Amino acid sequence: MKKVDDEVRAWTFLDPEHALAQARAADAERLSGAPTGLLHGVPVGIKDILDTADMPTENGSVLHAGRTPSRDAHAVTRLRAEGAVIMGKTVTTEFATRAPGKTRNPHNPAHTPGGSSSGSAAAVAAGMVPLALGSQTGGSTIRPASYCGVYGLKPTHGLVSRGGMFQLSRSLDHVGLFARGIEDLAVLLEVVAGHDPDDPDTRPRSRAPYRAVAAEAAPITPRLGFVKTPRWADMDPDAREAFGELADALGERMEEVELLADEAWEWHRLTMDVELAINLAREWEHGRDRLSASLRARIESGRAARAYDYLRARAGVPALLASVTELFEQQFDALVTPATFGTAPAGLESTGDPAFCSVWTLLGVPTLSLPLMRGANGLPLGVQLVGPREGDGRLLRTGRWLVEHLTRD
Repeated sequence: MKKVDDEVRAWTFLDPEHALAQARAADAERLSGAPTGLLHGVPVGIKDILDTADMPTENGSVLHAGRTPSRDAHAVTRLRAEGAVIMGKTVTTEFATRAPGKTRNPHNPAHTPGGSSSGSAAAVAAGMVPLALGSQTGGSTIRPASYCGVYGLKPTHGLVSRGGMFQLSRSLDHVGLFARGIEDLAVLLEVVAGHDPDDPDTRPRSRAPYRAVAAEAAPITPRLGFVKTPRWADMDPDAREAFGELADALGERMEEVELLADEAWEWHRLTMDVELAINLAREWEHGRDRLSASLRARIESGRAARAYDYLRARAGVPALLASVTELFEQQFDALVTPATFGTAPAGLESTGDPAFCSVWTLLGVPTLSLPLMRGANGLPLGVQLVGPREGDGRLLRTGRWLVEHLTRD
């Protein structure tokens, strides 16, 4: 692993001896005849904004260097309860925003892995772990999953607790999941989903059988809506061509639909800027000179925003969500849209543009990145599927159908 990571640089904290100690304990438990969990002995990477009591959590910032939490994040607790080996902490961008970390794209180290969950996506893509946790406030799971050629899931808002995760924006923050297959995503989701009193956006619910739902045959052939969005014209030419070929391959199973106005992206931007300015107030007051220029600009934007504009943005979300929900209820099993503008950009100064992800994050609907295509340069290019709120299992099932259908045909 060290040889691989010397090039990929996916980890910000990695203690092989501690990982081996966890694995030996898992072996001893299994040999004792004790019941084992769904992830018994499986190594998992944890984005360095999710607290771990036995490892540092520094949130990608020098301002939090050396920070060691006293307890695990809720999602980490659930992983350990199912026998997972917490391999280490994966690199995040600064406070899960846009300033890049040290991670390289495993397919070509001269290209970005995306962000902000750069280390988690790269660690899975490079084969260092089969599963990893990330987060998404704009496009921080779906974008790196697309760039690194792995499966990425942003669940329904409030399905997975953010307890013990650095809060950037309560309205937008999600825990994100990475894997090398849909079945593995379903297992991971089944483990980490659930109510947590420390996260007021979760609610009590029975344990959903995501594995079974994802694996079952669809009762009827899925019907897909193709949403180009107003950003379509800005896509890279080879990405537009690839999606044209996808549309041809799906034929009558997919129908183009116009959806989303430009103001929805402004609602997301305003919500994120205002809420991150509040949540980073301490860092702003005592360490703004050590924040990146891009983050300082966002904080300044949030601090200068009018309450009227912020509340208007929040008030617009329910009607937009209702219009999207109606499409799922009456026409489509899922929506197809690009995950990114193209393959991973060259250079490490930018983590890419999250515009194809941010509106779905605003709405809190589940989204899934499928590594189905490649660009003209040979790098991965993801297809994003969007499902209805609370329809995470069905979205995984539709994703599995799409992968199998395209492979078969």
